[in-house]
Amino acid sequence: MRRALILVAILWPAAVLAQDVVTSSAPDSVSVSVYRAPDRDGDAAMDLDWLGGYALVTERRTVEVPAGKATIRFEGVAAGLFPESAIVTGLPSGVREKNMDADLLSPRSLYARMFGRQVILRRTVPGTGKVGEERAVIRSGADGAAILQTGAGFEAASCGGLDDELVYSEAPRDLSTRPTLSIETEAATAQKVTLSLSYLAWGFDWQSNYVVRMNADGRTADISAWVTLASSDSTSFADADAAVIAGRINREDGTRGVEPRGGELVLRCYLTPYLPASVPMPAPPPAPAMAPMAEMADVVVTAQRAMPINAPVTVRQEELGDLKLYRVPVPVTVAANAQKQVALAERKAVKMEVLYRAEVWEDSIREVRQMLRTRNRREEGLGLPLPGGPVTVFEPHGDAMLLVGEGGLDDRAEGEDVEILLGNSGQVSAVTEVVQQSARSRTIRLTVGNARPVPVRFEARIASAPATRVSAVSGRLRRENGRSVFPLLVPANGRAIIAYKLVTAD
Repeated sequence: MRRALILVAILWPAAVLAQDVVTSSAPDSVSVSVYRAPDRDGDAAMDLDWLGGYALVTERRTVEVPAGKATIRFEGVAAGLFPESAIVTGLPSGVREKNMDADLLSPRSLYARMFGRQVILRRTVPGTGKVGEERAVIRSGADGAAILQTGAGFEAASCGGLDDELVYSEAPRDLSTRPTLSIETEAATAQKVTLSLSYLAWGFDWQSNYVVRMNADGRTADISAWVTLASSDSTSFADADAAVIAGRINREDGTRGVEPRGGELVLRCYLTPYLPASVPMPAPPPAPAMAPMAEMADVVVTAQRAMPINAPVTVRQEELGDLKLYRVPVPVTVAANAQKQVALAERKAVKMEVLYRAEVWEDSIREVRQMLRTRNRREEGLGLPLPGGPVTVFEPHGDAMLLVGEGGLDDRAEGEDVEILLGNSGQVSAVTEVVQQSARSRTIRLTVGNARPVPVRFEARIASAPATRVSAVSGRLRRENGRSVFPLLVPANGRAIIAYKLVTAD
């Protein structure tokens, strides 16, 4: 069936137009604070197909509240609103009841809600172009074929070569073109009030992204940090006061809020050559529903007003209990199904140590990975809270900067060590060999090879069973975070060897 559903006129019942229903079409101002997905590690990228974070939305609205009992409808709220989280302040007598209108006006919801009610069947006769109209009653659901009852009996619309359209003369009063929250209230006198509406909504997330550009000296780097916030909600918030919250909130949701129903109406004709169009037939079982994925728009990099065109907006850090809040200093639009980026920080000549690390379990060694390390202190060029996120690293090569690795950074407070593990190394390798063994001990030789034309720093982090002690036979051993660490300087195009002993207690 053609998806041509025509709404000729919306004849709202008289009760809807009465004074006891007030509609607020849009907020006067809005703020959006985005919290990171609770089950996502700080150094992991967002899943743009399923944003697992949420937002705290606060709106200010001016409403004419009538005397007596009234229904106030807030249009344009987030589609993923948690109704139980909504708080309304500023009403004369408080809130008696609140409801999230889950059905949006769409071809599918309109057809489904008109079951058993009269519509106009507009039929075009193929080959002639003649158009005729007759009254019909919808006798099927929104999945399968469109079964209509007319004066001639039961028919399947747009089957048997016919070209049909459905014309609706009214729409159910509780179908809205926009997500709507309604509340019931009662006031002694009519008055104009400014309300505050706050609620949580799912379908948001944010992360930090870091770009590390190593300098030619190999000991310092320039670091750019960006905050990316994303929304898969169908509602846009224009000129919003935006912020992101760093830290982990212990929040568990039984459901993901109310998902507004609606969407396209897809009706299928299942007639066979043996059945004429006028033969009554049941609607076939519905096809499996597929949840639509959020189609993310291009990233928007916002330039600050009254500043040079290349100057980015930089978020401001604020304290929020044990959390960190990063506020965007200018109003931005948190657009539906889109991402937005603003600058977090820009640091030049940050002291950066480049080294290679291998994890060793007693005498078994894993792959060698490149690593960048610094300390989050002003002396090293940083000294600010670093929310976790993906890291991209570039190195100079002639006149160009080339990508050399990608990694992740977990949340790091000021003063903490910062370690960024990159990919496996193809230039630095390490092997272990048991050179001596007895009933209670093993002596291990670890050989590190360096195919690079420059010396490299290497670390072997050795872990062992609780009853096994690690001691150095050659080389310098230190304890770090519960592990034995051997640091080495491996010469250019050369190798270095250390030895250690594993002794098992009685």
